[in-house]
Amino acid sequence: METSLFDEFEKTSIAAWKNKIQVDLKGADYNDTLLWKSKENIIVKPFYSHEDRVNLNTDAPKKGFNICQTIFVDDVTIANSLALDALKRGANSIQFKANTKFDYQKLLQNLNLKSVKLYFEISFLDEDFIIEISNYINSENTFFQIDIIGNLAETGNWYYNLNEDFNRIEKIKKHAKNCISVSLGLYENCGATITQQLAYTLAHANEYLQKFGSEIANKIHFCFSVGSNYFFEIAKLRAFRILWSAVLKEYDVHNLKAHIFTKPSSRNKTLYDYNVNLLRTTSECMSAILGGSDSIANLSYDSIYHKSNEFGERISRNQLLVLQQESNFKEAQNFADGSYYIESITNQLAENALTLFKQIEQSGGFLKQLKNGVIQKKIKESAKKEENDFLEKELILLGTNFQQNKKDLMLQNLELYPFVKQRNIKTLISPLTRNRISEPLEKKRLEDEKGNTLTENG
Repeated sequence: METSLFDEFEKTSIAAWKNKIQVDLKGADYNDTLLWKSKENIIVKPFYSHEDRVNLNTDAPKKGFNICQTIFVDDVTIANSLALDALKRGANSIQFKANTKFDYQKLLQNLNLKSVKLYFEISFLDEDFIIEISNYINSENTFFQIDIIGNLAETGNWYYNLNEDFNRIEKIKKHAKNCISVSLGLYENCGATITQQLAYTLAHANEYLQKFGSEIANKIHFCFSVGSNYFFEIAKLRAFRILWSAVLKEYDVHNLKAHIFTKPSSRNKTLYDYNVNLLRTTSECMSAILGGSDSIANLSYDSIYHKSNEFGERISRNQLLVLQQESNFKEAQNFADGSYYIESITNQLAENALTLFKQIEQSGGFLKQLKNGVIQKKIKESAKKEENDFLEKELILLGTNFQQNKKDLMLQNLELYPFVKQRNIKTLISPLTRNRISEPLEKKRLEDEKGNTLTENG
């Protein structure tokens, strides 16, 4: 007769655990001492049990994740060389970013277009050019990160106008497979809470479904950013897959997985003590993997202030390679299954986001709230709260607002302007602004550096 090893141990009830904890607290209040509330109004408990398990089906990919190298297209020959080199050194996916049209045949020379996943982040809307690239590659592994609604949210303007932008997408979708991208990363990097990120992304994507119908569903993919709240970020990705599946069912679309491209957030990255950014991006990439990302492109530790360079890109790529090859995370997207804590957070985030999503839809939809400034106002409030927490040291960025190294000088190392640039253009709506939490403090430190330099040279 077979018996389970666990049968030999006496089961302990939840009440017994709480009684034991209460004894150990020696009179301190259980709720005040051990419970804390997240920004998403989720109460985090000191322990979780089988009673918290909800058996969620997140439908995460089962074949591992792609390591993606991001390359800016300026000189196509150099960009092609960088792509080939990255693929030789462990990447199996490339994201090309471009601000102007380019010679795509030279750019893609010697790349295996059938096996390598390619992402094109193009900052202009030229349907003929995009269709040409799509026809040339002719692969389901090609993704065009085109988001006309995201462009409106971030710049305050359409590329042309509402009707023209949607008409151009209509033409593109007839020829290109993965041609619409929805950016949760925009909301994350502007300071939205996780609940807001999920709900806004869902409502954002729903605008495309309402405009084009269910036929567009298999052409939509998502660009995520993950921050440093490790378990909550894992739960965020898992919750979104559940939510997207629920929305698609309303359009009678079944068994269609969300394709998620993920990068670490830039919001918590710092100019001073920049090596800490390596630690931040490592844990964020772990969240991206365990949350179920399809492709992950890491941020270089010096991307805030340095132009793209071989050393920084190699280190960022190797972080993912170490996680994939040496940390046994090669096919880790389902490792969180059965974690009482993560499943509980996932379920609560999904419920909270679904409630907010329904409120947005009942109020006329995402575009209406964006045009009325409601989305911008809510994100600004969340960002302000986070920035105040940073100034009050309730939110810690090591080396920046805690344990500063006064000898750490950055004034002479700046190749890029590391702060938000003022935009003096007329816009249809108030634009969302990506910004880093530590910018005000870093500006002051740079001004102090300038002052000290002038004093020394005076």
